[in-house]
Amino acid sequence: MRKILITGGTVFVSRFTAEYFVANGDEVYVLNRGSREQAQGVTLIQADRFSLTDELREMEFDAVLDICAYSADHVNALLDALGTFGDYILLSSGAVYPDDAAQPVREDAPTGENAFWGDYGVHKRAAEEALLRRVPDAYILRPPYLYGPYENLYRAPFLFDCALADRKIYIPESDRGIQFLHVRDLCRLMDALLTEHPEEHILNAAHPQAISFRDWAAMCCEAAGKEPVMVRVDDNFPVRAYFPFPPCDYILDTAKMTAILPELTPLDEGIRQEFAWYTASESPEINRHDYIAYIDSEFGESARKN
Repeated sequence: MRKILITGGTVFVSRFTAEYFVANGDEVYVLNRGSREQAQGVTLIQADRFSLTDELREMEFDAVLDICAYSADHVNALLDALGTFGDYILLSSGAVYPDDAAQPVREDAPTGENAFWGDYGVHKRAAEEALLRRVPDAYILRPPYLYGPYENLYRAPFLFDCALADRKIYIPESDRGIQFLHVRDLCRLMDALLTEHPEEHILNAAHPQAISFRDWAAMCCEAAGKEPVMVRVDDNFPVRAYFPFPPCDYILDTAKMTAILPELTPLDEGIRQEFAWYTASESPEINRHDYIAYIDSEFGESARKN
């Protein structure tokens, strides 16, 4: 049994991670403000990381899984408060790579500002740098898009809603290639790092299969049991007003990760799992965007299937 500290533990990735390691038989502690229902089997350390005093000082952890750090200040605040710990895994992002990086992007590519991700990528890069200054042997994971049960972003759930309402799906004319990683595979990767301690410490974390916007949307509709009807939208329309991804390719080199974790959840299977969770939940916590209002305003009655 390992003693693991997880930051967050109540929303999407951090909640799934907490439940995964509890089910794995580990002793799981979660650090959050206690404002949401906690996962079963965890021990809550109720605090904001910026207000920690001595709560963690006398505790020893085999691993710290920092799911919720978005800046150097987040990393430093937690490190300042920790006592003894073994491994440290930071969930970073592929957004640390600049938008002009040659794709698929390798881990040794320079990091830098990304026009599509803005401050998010800048702050994630600063978080990585702060961690490596203080914990040089920490592990850093850089996923593109995560998905699966508990997803709180209006990505696949938006397509599920469109499919269930028999709405057409509007796709940018300039279709793009993107990658995903199922949240369970992320947990399996973290588990493998804690168990095997590979030499590679910075890893892109994605399924090697890249998929177009169109094919991803079709998978979401098919998971809902609906035949997709797609409409291409002129590139002059702002993509993020009607579609849940920025208009850019987002493909990472995953050779290092797949050497550690060769078998991953097929994307269509993972989307079906997310749909099953979404439709079984009475009120899933989703950060919804009003794409439908824009679609109805700009594309009118044509938005609905005939």
